[in-house]
Amino acid sequence: MIVETKHFGKIEMKEENIVVFEEGIPGFEDIHRYGIINNEDPESPFCWIQAMEKQELAFALVDPFAIKKDYDFELNDENVAALGIEEPSQVEVYAVVVVPEDVSKISMNLKAPVIINKKNKKAAQVVLNSDKYTVRHFIIDELQNQEV
Repeated sequence: MIVETKHFGKIEMKEENIVVFEEGIPGFEDIHRYGIINNEDPESPFCWIQAMEKQELAFALVDPFAIKKDYDFELNDENVAALGIEEPSQVEVYAVVVVPEDVSKISMNLKAPVIINKKNKKAAQVVLNSDKYTVRHFIIDELQNQEV
């Protein structure tokens, strides 16, 4: 299907790239269907999700494990059941990215990852019940720490 978007213009969105957030995303509870727009560079950990019902709404996402190698958490039974997860191989994890004017302060939300069940296309942004991670984890700082 062809989707009109604010940020990407008209794009072709394949049905297999559409995920459903049954509860919406916090702050956008009334928007449920999003299309995943993969990065043209297959080596890039970044992608986008585009709201299917609202052309101006899109979020940048990143594979948090590509940036923070020791990122680790457990989903509670309620989240696993709501997403219909039967085994770990069904799960994709992303962090929402915030790109401010000062790009050196680009950050990712590790406190509330986006979880997608690849098998049934159900998705949710899950707020972790832990103080281990923050909503603003600076990507550049993390990458520089790895180089040391």
